[in-house]
Amino acid sequence: MTDPLLRLQDVTRSFGGIRALAGVTCEVRPGQIVGVIGPNGAGKTTIFNVVTGACRASSGEVRLGDEPITDWRPYRIARAGVIRTFQNIRLFSSMTVFEHLLVAQTARQSMANRFVPVAWTGARSIERAERSLELFGLGPVRDKDAKSLPYGTQRRVEMARALSAEPRLLLLDEPVAGMSQQEADEIRDLLLRIRQSGITILLIEHDMRFVMRLCDYLYVLDFGAVIAQGGPARIQADPAVLDAYLGAEA
Repeated sequence: MTDPLLRLQDVTRSFGGIRALAGVTCEVRPGQIVGVIGPNGAGKTTIFNVVTGACRASSGEVRLGDEPITDWRPYRIARAGVIRTFQNIRLFSSMTVFEHLLVAQTARQSMANRFVPVAWTGARSIERAERSLELFGLGPVRDKDAKSLPYGTQRRVEMARALSAEPRLLLLDEPVAGMSQQEADEIRDLLLRIRQSGITILLIEHDMRFVMRLCDYLYVLDFGAVIAQGGPARIQADPAVLDAYLGAEA
């Protein structure tokens, strides 16, 4: 069995007197699609924030491959290939779809690119952006202001932007939130294709149909602790999960 690409060991994160994560241990192996599920306030997004350096673990360790990254700054984690999207869409004002796919790549480029990424873009960056554009079906809106597009399309832009940064590990925070079932099915097919290209995926999602049909392995959080883990079939049959979260939806 391959070593984990990402591992959290006994990670705790407290905000004042509130413990958002309580000794979380979990791992993601190369090539997997792993889901983190649980009720609102369970600590799911806090895991993403700790992994990407947006906030530091109060205790415990985060490792990317053989490297302990617990105390790394966010830019360093991103340069190491950990790229995320957000629950609330974060697109730039007055920037086209294609420009979003170019600006995501500047962390790996020269200082000139970081200040004026579009004007100084190289051929490889354009090629990567074109691939993401095609994969997510964004060609028809390539030159449109991204924030003027429908909600579902904006979600695609955000995921395409993340993919353009060439992640080793792609973190998706509720990628199909607010989408129709058809749109969610299309995103599922896209993520399977992305996994086939060698990218490992960790995601948070409330759409149980989507999660159970996509993920290889699941962690269930409740009150900041892992209460269950395993494949989709095991999770759907776990009494603790049914009681805490899935209920009749299972």
